[in-house]
Amino acid sequence: MRSIRVPADRVGTLIGKNGETKKTLQSISGIKIDIDTEEGEVTIHDDVELEDPVMALKILDVIKAVGRGFNPEKAMRLFDDDEYLEVVDIKEFVGDRSSQVSRVRGRLIGKNGKTRRIIEELTGCDMVVYGNTVALIGNSVSLPVAKHAVELLLGGSEHATVYHYLESQRPMLRITEMGFDL
Repeated sequence: MRSIRVPADRVGTLIGKNGETKKTLQSISGIKIDIDTEEGEVTIHDDVELEDPVMALKILDVIKAVGRGFNPEKAMRLFDDDEYLEVVDIKEFVGDRSSQVSRVRGRLIGKNGKTRRIIEELTGCDMVVYGNTVALIGNSVSLPVAKHAVELLLGGSEHATVYHYLESQRPMLRITEMGFDL
């Protein structure tokens, strides 16, 4: 049995309308989930015999992804093989000052969501900026590229520099999309 805490404002999303999201997660994983709506504590009963022993880790990542702001459909990508969650703490780059955190959040999202959309489109990753974190879901090739782009922005790089970096990675990402390993 394991437990993970999700923010109170994300508990409803994790449960879903009439409990649908919770039911779907349980049926895909074969693992019973209890959600404490007061505390945001999610208990995963992974002490059952599973067909896929990795499923207990995958469901933890799916729950963590929903807790970090992903909608459940996108978070369920993590049930697939070679899909991973990466969470980057903005405060590690800018410190505790809330003005800096909100400034950098704005840089990551961009005007009308442009920067986030470009990172998602060029890498094939999903990206969410929530609270003091940036969360990414992607495969083993695209995720490091997206994470590096995010870290460049967090480190103060110009948007143009980040876009050029992403463009330079496109041929490699396309090759792996076609199923060739580098």
